Amino acid sequence: MVLSDRQTPATAEAAVPPAYDAAAFLAAIVESSDDAIVSKSLSGIITTWNKGAERIFGYTAEEAVGHPITIVIPKDRLDEEPAILARIQAGERVDHFETVRRRKDGNLIDISLTISPIRDGSGKIIGASKIARDISERRRAAEHRELLLREMHHRVKNLFAVIGSIISLAARTAATPGDLASSMKERLMSLARAHEITLPSLADHSVEDPPATLLQLLANILAPYGRDDRRQWELHGEDVEVSRAKITNIALLFHEFATNAAKYGALSVDHGSVDITSAISADAIELVWREANGPTDAGPVQASAGFGSVLEKRIAQSLSIDIERSWTPGGLSIRLLLPRLAIT
Repeated sequence: MVLSDRQTPATAEAAVPPAYDAAAFLAAIVESSDDAIVSKSLSGIITTWNKGAERIFGYTAEEAVGHPITIVIPKDRLDEEPAILARIQAGERVDHFETVRRRKDGNLIDISLTISPIRDGSGKIIGASKIARDISERRRAAEHRELLLREMHHRVKNLFAVIGSIISLAARTAATPGDLASSMKERLMSLARAHEITLPSLADHSVEDPPATLLQLLANILAPYGRDDRRQWELHGEDVEVSRAKITNIALLFHEFATNAAKYGALSVDHGSVDITSAISADAIELVWREANGPTDAGPVQASAGFGSVLEKRIAQSLSIDIERSWTPGGLSIRLLLPRLAIT
């Protein structure tokens, strides 16, 4: 040994821990590990079992040592053990093998295994060491991301289909390219508002966020309509959830009502207003859209043709919605009778 200028033989000897200290350090590391660290013989009998193994698998060391490692292997995966032992006997190492194991209470957990041969002083393989890491949380997070991606894929496909229909119908009735662009912009903005309130939160670990309600949807569609900080609409009555599968059609339907009101009816003048009331029974939802203080020259002809009426008929037929219109001195009144199954 070469000593530095500041070392004496005594201090140099003290700098090198005795062998039994190194062994104790290694034992402490193994015992305090969050991972399960286990050793087994070439016949698959457990020889050591640390605290991490106790936490992950539920067996104490006294319960596990001396028993076959198959006590933690589900019946449908028992064929994995002979294959692993064969690789160990051949001197191979098994790295990050993801599989499923069974706890003492019978619950299954996802784990990642790393298995290495154990050799004696002569180099002969006499057993195997196994490190098992619980990856259940990581697996759940991956499944959550997969669900979100599938949900996003489904929504994007639906939106493309809806946009295609909107373009086809709008092109038939638009008088000028400017009319087409304006109509498309209004409808797409309405869809965006309706779609936003049903998006699952990416910060949450649940994709089953509460669905939108009928009154929430109406409030989002009517939000742009008002003058001088005065809202031109009011919502009354009972509320009901709208399923994600139905929300696009329902949003388009009410957007058409709002658009016609903004062009020809109560929302086209400063003093006009729209009052919407809902009533819910066991089988149906009755909703009344009532306009007041609209233009005096508004009438049934102005809102009876064009894109809105075509789209309205298609949505009404697809969801079995009964729509009745009437014109009063105060403005247009629309009564909708929706089967509960049409939106829930």
